Amino acid sequence: MILVTGATGNVGSALLNELQQFGVGPLRGLTRDTARAVFPVGVEAVEGDFARTPSLERALQGVRSLFLPSGMGADAQILDASRRAGVEHVVLVSSITVQTHPHLGPAEENLTVEDLLKASGMAWTILRPTQFASNALWWADAIRAHETVRVPYADVGLPTIHPADIASVSRLALTESGHRGRTYALTGPERITPRQQAGAIAAALGREVPFVEISREAARRQMAAFLGYETADAVLDVTGGDVNDELLTVRDTVSRIAGAPARTFRQWAAENAAAFR
Repeated sequence: MILVTGATGNVGSALLNELQQFGVGPLRGLTRDTARAVFPVGVEAVEGDFARTPSLERALQGVRSLFLPSGMGADAQILDASRRAGVEHVVLVSSITVQTHPHLGPAEENLTVEDLLKASGMAWTILRPTQFASNALWWADAIRAHETVRVPYADVGLPTIHPADIASVSRLALTESGHRGRTYALTGPERITPRQQAGAIAAALGREVPFVEISREAARRQMAAFLGYETADAVLDVTGGDVNDELLTVRDTVSRIAGAPARTFRQWAAENAAAFR
């Protein structure tokens, strides 16, 4: 049994679809609300809440492989519950900032979870993706309202990754033993700036998307309202304020493992145009 947590998220939903398409099973998806979750045919929906670790016990029954995004709850308790339930292998989605910006608070938190997993006695595979293409959904309300997208560091390009590519690597890590004990840094196939991302969304919509660059301080005030100042500063550093060669490197990990070229941001924009209409 494979349990996919974060099963309704951008990566988790793509992973369940891909596992089902490749005939992998049995499969179970964890959700806070089974009545609202829409999973592929044959996937068992089970209700659980990371904030209440005891609620995960039923979800973990019979599970041998676990897909786990870091930071979804009390990670130490989740990993302990998984070990006690007999989980043999965990595929953990961490962050590339663990190696590019280890001094930042969110990166330190991800590294702590990585270390907890390595010390758990369970087999592990750690994925460290860069910026998600789906982060552009932060602009969706403005674009739907035909308002201006306001972004700092408009011309700093990062090798943004399509969530489906994280899912593809996760599927192989969950189903092939050769990926155990490995850590993979994952990126998209090219660097793309926020200005270019807005252009790709405009092309997918067939209309102009107004766009303007704003200052770091203006962006910080906006982001702190829902992220807090520490996290806002960390996000701003890794999206333009403190980039480095390690963060900017385009890697071939996805194509090497999945056997297909990594998907571009333009492909993501075309697939998700409806979210911006």
